[in-house]
Formats: sequence, C-alpha cells, structure tokens
Amino acid sequence: MSVPDGGFVHTLSVVVPVYQGERTLRPLLAELAPLASGGTTPAGHAYRVTEVVLVHDGGPDGSPAVMRALAAEHAFVRALFLSRNYGQHPATLAGMASTSGEWAVTLDEDGQYDPAEIPAMLDVALAEGSHLVYGVPRNPPPHGLLRNAASRFAKAAFGALLGSGAARFSSFRLVWGEVARSLAAYSGTGVYLDVALSWVVGAGTTCPITARGEGGRRSGYTLRKLLAHFWRMVLTSGTRPLQFIAWLGVVSVLFAALLAGWAVWQKLTNQVPVQGWTSLVIVVSFFSGCILLSLGILAEYLGLTVSAALGRPLYLVVSRAAREASRKP
Repeated sequence: MSVPDGGFVHTLSVVVPVYQGERTLRPLLAELAPLASGGTTPAGHAYRVTEVVLVHDGGPDGSPAVMRALAAEHAFVRALFLSRNYGQHPATLAGMASTSGEWAVTLDEDGQYDPAEIPAMLDVALAEGSHLVYGVPRNPPPHGLLRNAASRFAKAAFGALLGSGAARFSSFRLVWGEVARSLAAYSGTGVYLDVALSWVVGAGTTCPITARGEGGRRSGYTLRKLLAHFWRMVLTSGTRPLQFIAWLGVVSVLFAALLAGWAVWQKLTNQVPVQGWTSLVIVVSFFSGCILLSLGILAEYLGLTVSAALGRPLYLVVSRAAREASRKP
C-alpha cells in the first residue's frame, strides 16, 4: 500500500496532565510506547509520537517520582512540574506550550481513553482538513448515573452558550501543533481550554472512540470542583451571561408593569381586600433575587478582569514538584 503523504511522517506530541497518576501512568506509557516507534494510520498516513509531555499539577500522591522514572526509562518522555495545583486545563496548556510536534494530542492520565485511537483521529483531521478533532465516546461514559446526568446537563447548557458544537467537547483532543502552542502562549488566567479552541478553530470535528474505565481509581473531581469547572466554562464562553442579565432586566420590568396594572385595576374596581404583606414580600423577594444574581455574575466577570490586569499567571513551571521541594533545603 502506498503512503498518501509521499513518505512524509506526521509527528505527534502527547500531553498528559497528571494529578493522581501514580498507579496509572506506567500502564498508559506502555500503551504509548509502540506509537513512539512509528506506524501508519488505517488510511495509510505515516506517523510517529515524538514526545510525551507529563505535566504534574500538584497532586497529593507519588506521581512526581513515577514521572521522573519514566523520563529516565524513555527518551521520548519529558516531565514538567507546576508550582501548585492549577487545574486540568492550565496544566494541559502548559504541556502544549512545551510541545514541538506537528500535532498535539491531549490525553487523560487515568487510561479512560485508548492511545491506539490516536491514528484514527489523525485520519479524520487529514481527511476533513480540520485543525481540531475530539475523540467522542460511542459508548456511555464509565461514570456514575448522577455524574453522567450532570455531564449531559452541562453540555446542554454550554451548547446554548456556544452552539451545538460544545456538546462534543472532550479531554481527548488532537490539535494542530501551531494552534496548540499559540493558544498556550496567549490564553489568559481562568480560561476554559475548549472555549479558547472554539475562538480560533470553531467547533472542530469528531472521531468516534471507545471509552474505558478510569484505572480503578476514584475520580479527582469532587462535586465542588465539577461545579467550579462548569462555572468557569460559563464565564469564559463570552458575553452570553451578560446578555442573560439584560434579558432578565427586561422580563423583570414587564413583570412589574403587569403586576402594577393588575393592582391599579383591582383598586379602581374596589376589589382590593384588607391589605397584607404577602404580595409585598413576593415582589421584594423576586426583584432582590434578580438584583443579587445580576450582581454576582458581574462580580465574577470583574474578578476575571482584575486577575488578568494584575498579571496572575495561568500556570508556572518549576524544576521539581512542590512536595519534593518542601522536603529539600
């Protein structure tokens, strides 16, 4: 079979944000190692994984030692350490900034996604001329019922903010290398990676994959972290929440006008009973809630603006993990 690219080899850099990967990193590297030797995709494109960038995001386990050991065992593995826990998306962007391949692949540490699916994603990118391909599971995610329901709700809500393409977001991504590195250089604090990608490449395209279990470990995402993740996604999606405030004001004014008209009519037709506090409490509570909700959203936007103005970094790369540094003079 002839190679469609005339012998050209597509190089891939794999970025793995690490939080609790002490038990799952070695099995993951065992699956990535054959790809580092090169091969051809199902469509016949030659490829090779030239580097695997492990980014430690300040997790509580012994991942740093495992990362150093893997980097010593494999020439294609590099370990980066962040000064503290910044979150999955900043850690992924830190890894992207350090890549050199033609394409960058983002992959979770927990083994939920199979690296063997990467060649098929490359085929989709080359066939459709896309700079972004999401690996979207064809099977139900291997999570609990509540988390799956919350995930569906979040994607539906986000689809309303960014369009239907948001429902295809996944942490298993294939991104054109120039886009990945440029995005990592220009992204500001608090950015949601997939939102930033949608700004520069649109919705991208998808490749069906099969999701697996999370390596037998408990997910590092608590309910609080998932809610914070969702809220950051909403805030960085653009000005839709601000438009929501404007429409909330319009609806509130219309509601108040209708309520006032009804009260005047009741007064003119002598249908006003003995005065009480019920209607007053309802009106005050409703409009107070609208005001507080609006102020809360505006405060969140102001907080993001202040963080950017003060120069708060999205991430900071250091020479060793924080826990290791604390044990050394």
